[in-house]
Amino acid sequence: MEHVCGRPLGLPFDKNTGDLYIADAHFGLQVVGPSGGLATQLVAEVEGHPLLFTNDMDIDEDKDVIYFTDTSTSFHRRQFMPSILTGDKSGRLMKYNRSSKEVTILLRGLAFANGVALSKDRSFVLVAETTTCRILRLWLDGPNAGNFEVFADLPGFVDNIRRNSKGEFWVALHAKKGVLQNWAVSNPWVGKALLKLPLSFKKLHYLLVGGKPHATAIRLSERGEILEVLEDSEGKSLRFISEVEENNGKLWIGSVLMPFIGIYNL
Repeated sequence: MEHVCGRPLGLPFDKNTGDLYIADAHFGLQVVGPSGGLATQLVAEVEGHPLLFTNDMDIDEDKDVIYFTDTSTSFHRRQFMPSILTGDKSGRLMKYNRSSKEVTILLRGLAFANGVALSKDRSFVLVAETTTCRILRLWLDGPNAGNFEVFADLPGFVDNIRRNSKGEFWVALHAKKGVLQNWAVSNPWVGKALLKLPLSFKKLHYLLVGGKPHATAIRLSERGEILEVLEDSEGKSLRFISEVEENNGKLWIGSVLMPFIGIYNL
């Protein structure tokens, strides 16, 4: 495992224009031209209310649309722990039409809406529900268009999802789930009670996750089958990873807490 510094992962480029699109947790959906400079804001509010926690996106250049998530309509980025502990289910998956500049809400009631990834043939889009540790699939085309289902149940807090050139999906797990996570999902009062106690963020985080913090990356098939699991069980190289991007025989691994990017040779 190599450690390198660099720009954050998860900033999709439009292959046709070279524009860089940004899901900014505080300022909504933005874009920067290929020459750089100040970002232009595309979406700052939906249904008359400001976006509080824009999270991830994927671009369909053929249909000229962007699929993106808003983690919560009640909590900001800095309040991600209360969002999980209270079982908040106000997250949304949305579609932004770049031509008409219209936003369509595709799914509501998501528990910490997070990573987004289109299938290779663009027939469905995946969205991560971090709190429930699962990935949902929304069909965009075909006989099931408009329907959604559970694509994969995973053993930890799902963060971003990235498709590789084969059409498979790499999933980053922020951490393994603990016993407290199951209680918080089924009994929101448990999490609310914990938030009232004089516990530090570090202590709450420790109670929520299971075992020693470490990195786990999972490769899924187009049908949601687990094909490969990479795990640094001792957390010696990486912990709390947020994204796994496959490119030219390497995995580029980002983290929301570690101050570097990891590179893993496949």
